[in-house]
Amino acid sequence: MTTSRTKRTAWRCLAAVTLGCLPACASLNDPAPVQLPPPQLVARREPPAPAKSAESEPGGVKLAKAEFKLPATPAAQSQGTPLPITLSSALTLTGANALDIQIADERVRTASAQLDRAKVLWLPNLNIGADYFRHDGQIQDIVGNVFTTSRSSLLLGAGPQAVVSTADAVFAPLAARQVARATQFDAQASRNDTTLSVAVAYFNVQQARGEVAGAAESLRRAEDLVARTEKLAPDLAPGLEINRARTEAARRRQAVETAYERWQVASADLTRLLRLQPGTLVEPAEEPSLAVALIDPAAPLDELVAIGLTHRPELASYQAVVQAALVRVKQEKRRVLYPTLAARGGGSNTPGLAGGYFGGGVNDFMGNFGPRFSVDLQAVWEVQNLGLGNRAQVREREADGRRALLELLRTQDVVTAEVVQAQAQAARAAKRVKAAEDGVANAAATAEKNLQGLGQTKRAGEQLILVFRPQEAVAAVAALDQAYRDYYQAVGDHNRAQFRLYRALGHPAQALCQVGRPVETRPATSVPALPLAQPRPVSVDPPPAVTGGSVPPARPNLKPN
Repeated sequence: MTTSRTKRTAWRCLAAVTLGCLPACASLNDPAPVQLPPPQLVARREPPAPAKSAESEPGGVKLAKAEFKLPATPAAQSQGTPLPITLSSALTLTGANALDIQIADERVRTASAQLDRAKVLWLPNLNIGADYFRHDGQIQDIVGNVFTTSRSSLLLGAGPQAVVSTADAVFAPLAARQVARATQFDAQASRNDTTLSVAVAYFNVQQARGEVAGAAESLRRAEDLVARTEKLAPDLAPGLEINRARTEAARRRQAVETAYERWQVASADLTRLLRLQPGTLVEPAEEPSLAVALIDPAAPLDELVAIGLTHRPELASYQAVVQAALVRVKQEKRRVLYPTLAARGGGSNTPGLAGGYFGGGVNDFMGNFGPRFSVDLQAVWEVQNLGLGNRAQVREREADGRRALLELLRTQDVVTAEVVQAQAQAARAAKRVKAAEDGVANAAATAEKNLQGLGQTKRAGEQLILVFRPQEAVAAVAALDQAYRDYYQAVGDHNRAQFRLYRALGHPAQALCQVGRPVETRPATSVPALPLAQPRPVSVDPPPAVTGGSVPPARPNLKPN
């Protein structure tokens, strides 16, 4: 017995510490506005080229500073029905069309209806109707005499009918209010998750478009290489070099088709999430090199983790679930102190109608009508299964409370891990973008110089040899294609990591688009801070029961600070 009491005391202390000290719980009373840095939407068209000296290589090829632009993205019209869209319009459509958000909103309405029903458990049902009774044959009177009679009666009236457990009437609204709060936070979490999914799908489309542009540019250079190699054969290059160049061009054509395939697949995913016209090819208005900056990944990790634990709606939802579990534990512990109230109308032969206009007589005669009213009121204290049933119910509710608390702690660990992972992804992706820009600049410069210098020769003894051999140009074209793919992969990873970090920190998805304004994406767009709409906390302590005995002391209130 002592061990069980010690365990319960330990769990109470752990719950008090968790609910009182957890940042997510502390922010439920009056959450501070979320201060967000203005997102920067920057489309990079010209990655910085590496600085090169103006010295000449053998053969007269100058290594000047590489200057170029990213390849233009092919129009979607040539591959299917285009669907123009912008990032801000996609984020705006998330709240309007996404089914997951609508489902979560319906759960909120369901919980609200359940709360309204719990608030009126005190009220009785009202029966209105008629009761006709007919008897023929033997009947026994109250003295015990048995005799034969034939009679009938009719009652037209109404009456209350209720069997109310006052324990349920007191505690059920408190628990239902916490459940309603949990569904509200779940709805916000669903909105955040869906917005992240839309953003990821959008940048998958952007990455695929960039890969199409890079693959098309690499194919153009590969075809140029084939033409130049054919001019060199057979005097300066063997015929197999033509085959090598044509093989590379065929690989580049496959890369173009693969990139278009990824574009179509990513478009289908985005149109599914936004419930847009299926079969269309989404064509974002921004360049594929669009770089989004929502959160500074260089911020201290401890601060980011604290923000995530403060604002994540999942933690607030589980806190409400824990509070609901505590309410139910109190309910079962105090159930024996709260009576069950019953009100039944007794004016009819079958309980239900209390009073009205009553009349009757012998056989089929109906007369002697007049008013009648009969009601039965009861207050009963119930001990289930000699108290053993109540004890088992308390243990069950306590186990539910401990499970809810453990799920809260598990979610806290998940949130912490997600913040750490998203911060690492955002920081590393930003560095990869810079490295990829340098790689594209160098690869483009190398491919251009190899193609331009392919026909230049130098003398080696009595023979003329090429300064740049065709296989070197083939390798340069393949390296350029890989550099383009690395660049757009890095940009896409950077943007996706930014939105993952934004969601991991618990910032509301509604702040990513300005409601009521024209849907457009502009550089340096200011993001308004929209704090979560959260109800005020309620006490889990009900009013004391009115009984003849003393009421045991209540558990300390564990509502948020």
